[in-house]
Amino acid sequence: MTKRQIAYLACTVALVGSGLGAAAPAAAGSPKVHRVKPGESIQKAVDAAKPGDTVVLSPGTYRESVRITTSNLTLRGSTVFPTVIAPGKAADDTCAKAGHGICVTGKDGSPVKRVTVRSLTLRGFAKNGLWASRTDRLKIHRVTAEKNGNWGIALERSVRSVLTHNVARDNADAGLFVSNTTDTESGAVDAEGTKISHNRLSGNRIGITVRRLRNLTVDRNEATGNCAAVFVVGDESKPRAGAMSLRQNYIHSNNKHCPKTPRLPFLQGSGIVLTGAEETLVAKNRIEDNVGSSPLSGGIVLFKSFVGALNERNEIRDNVVLRNGSADLANRDTGKGNTFSGNTCEVSEPAGMC
Repeated sequence: MTKRQIAYLACTVALVGSGLGAAAPAAAGSPKVHRVKPGESIQKAVDAAKPGDTVVLSPGTYRESVRITTSNLTLRGSTVFPTVIAPGKAADDTCAKAGHGICVTGKDGSPVKRVTVRSLTLRGFAKNGLWASRTDRLKIHRVTAEKNGNWGIALERSVRSVLTHNVARDNADAGLFVSNTTDTESGAVDAEGTKISHNRLSGNRIGITVRRLRNLTVDRNEATGNCAAVFVVGDESKPRAGAMSLRQNYIHSNNKHCPKTPRLPFLQGSGIVLTGAEETLVAKNRIEDNVGSSPLSGGIVLFKSFVGALNERNEIRDNVVLRNGSADLANRDTGKGNTFSGNTCEVSEPAGMC
């Protein structure tokens, strides 16, 4: 062995001994997985998690409410056997006190960002299964929200949200509810491309409610067995609600009866209802067998809002709308610029739109 080879080997040994030639250890800030079993506290794991971490719940039933205020956090259950979150003992926590199951909440000017909630069942809460306020890029995927006292999954003051492949059933009000705000009166806000897609809504008062928002899509959802399937709600405030698209949804047999409220008549047999909206596209939906005698009954219904705001410049085209009562297409409004074209239907109000 030459002197040069001996010197090379000595250098190599020194590098390995010092750790420079070994694999680098995991960075202190690497994402972690926090695992929780039934009987353990979900909230404790969420509080310990850092941005980028995942909290994984084993199958079983957890009786607590959970509040998420950390950005870039994932909370998920089992993808094989059900993970259920249900009401538990009263807790000294704003989320639990409000009667919600999961709360994802940011602050004015500082939204909580990129939170994902997936593969969970939220059942039997006094208010909402999942409540989100002041969020950005919230993802809710394969969540079942059932038998909650108000909304199944509800968002306000939130942008760029993605709600996909969820099930909302037998909730007292809307299965999915998205809104500008719920505690103040203001004009519609830009939802910045919020997407509501491939969800199944059944047995609710209303399947999906979109209230005072602009710039979002509602596509490829199925709604059946509700009192009403989809409500787009606006009013006289500015900006107006609208500038959204409702496409390729399957809406059928939403014939449950719901009594009137201070703001709405009784509901039964409503497919898609627009009230006080503008510049909304309703296209390529299949809407069948929604039958009732409410002022809001029918396949696709335009109805002035309950403060008198009119629908204007909405486009209703290329839908299959059949066997709905009292009409497949109903324009019970006096707003200007609403168009109906290319629809397959049998009965319209006024006549001549089929």
